[in-house]
Amino acid sequence: METRPLGNTGIELTKLSFGASSLGQEFRHVDLNEALQAVHVAIDGGMNFIDTSPFYGRGMSEMMLGRVLPDIPRDKYYLGTKLGRYAGEHFDFSAKRVAESVDISLERMKVDHLDIVLCHDLEFVDMSQIVEETLPALRKQVEKGKVRYIGVSGYPMKMFKYILENADIDVLLTYNHYTLQNDMALELVPICQEKGVGLMNAAPFSARLLTNAKLPEWHKATPKVRVIAEQAAQHCANHGVDIAKLALQFSIANEDFATCVTGSANPKRVAQWIEWANEPIDEVLLREVQHILEPIHNWFYIEGRPENNDAQTVTA
Repeated sequence: METRPLGNTGIELTKLSFGASSLGQEFRHVDLNEALQAVHVAIDGGMNFIDTSPFYGRGMSEMMLGRVLPDIPRDKYYLGTKLGRYAGEHFDFSAKRVAESVDISLERMKVDHLDIVLCHDLEFVDMSQIVEETLPALRKQVEKGKVRYIGVSGYPMKMFKYILENADIDVLLTYNHYTLQNDMALELVPICQEKGVGLMNAAPFSARLLTNAKLPEWHKATPKVRVIAEQAAQHCANHGVDIAKLALQFSIANEDFATCVTGSANPKRVAQWIEWANEPIDEVLLREVQHILEPIHNWFYIEGRPENNDAQTVTA
């Protein structure tokens, strides 16, 4: 599978990476054996990066990876996890918790180092703490050899720009912001390139919005957004194409993003994504679908503290 450089880290990531949130049953109850097999399918299919977090399944995702990673040679994959968010309303970005979280993640996943550690959903806390306490504490973990590269992950564009301006990070992971419906993450490309920060994209399906599957209960899409997304999906179906295929191919096509992270606990689904990643995109259908989605182009929602978000300029 095609690889791309991750900023100035020296790491080359495959254009499609395995997201392990599904191993934590974030979307549905999963068959444990199938979930473990999905990791093998991803690695054997060419993906070389696994992304997880202690928040996914409140530790379950990391524990599941700890069942499967010892059977996979360590040089076949890069491993990234996160810290700071541990439950829906439980955030702790203190320096003390940084050290504890790294050690616990290492123990859960049965590895001796983490290639990437990200501050998870930092838009829920004061940005100054991330800059002045959390990231410096993470740098100490790099000095100890437990972590190789550090960065941030989350949703609002505003807080990413603040971090890039005020902190020293190696990598950045944005989600739901480079999809068929929302390409706001393009704003980050020139900033990251100037600073040598590796830019990663996640969630090409926008939490199932750009699929034929039922949306999770927590999805924030408005009625208008849902209706128009369904129209786009139906248009694809009329042409014999699953909109998820178009969504995945679009999100991995832009080489300014080192990789696109998506995950499933269904090994057949993972194998299907690998097939799609190696097939050419239907440019005509892409333009037609983007036209259908135009009324909700770059619609976004508020996540975390209001002051960490851009003003809502697009309503739907």
